[in-house]
Amino acid sequence: MITKGTRLYSILNHTCPQCHEGRLFVSKAYSKSFIKMPQRCSHCGLRYEQEPSFYSGAMYVSYALQVALFATVYVALRVLFNPQMEVYLYAIIVTVLLLIPVTLRLSRAIYINFFFSYKEESSKK
Repeated sequence: MITKGTRLYSILNHTCPQCHEGRLFVSKAYSKSFIKMPQRCSHCGLRYEQEPSFYSGAMYVSYALQVALFATVYVALRVLFNPQMEVYLYAIIVTVLLLIPVTLRLSRAIYINFFFSYKEESSKK
């Protein structure tokens, strides 16, 4: 079980990295505004976007997640089925397209957790 107060808790639950109470995103992953974030945490008031283009660095995290996803799909197909090369290509493309909202949100959650740590006093406000 992932306990409150760890970075993994904040990343996987998409909560504020400082208080672990406020939500990082306004809506669900598969809605029109899947990447929209509030300006501040509703609980502790942390500004989510510290400077203009703050989340540009999340592109690098997203790239790493995509490479891990490519490798996972490839290895799973190779071990389970060993299909022809076209199947690998189509499976990877479909998987990536279906998981774009998830990987984008996850990369932002990981990126903001590089810069902020959990503060127990801010979760009690």
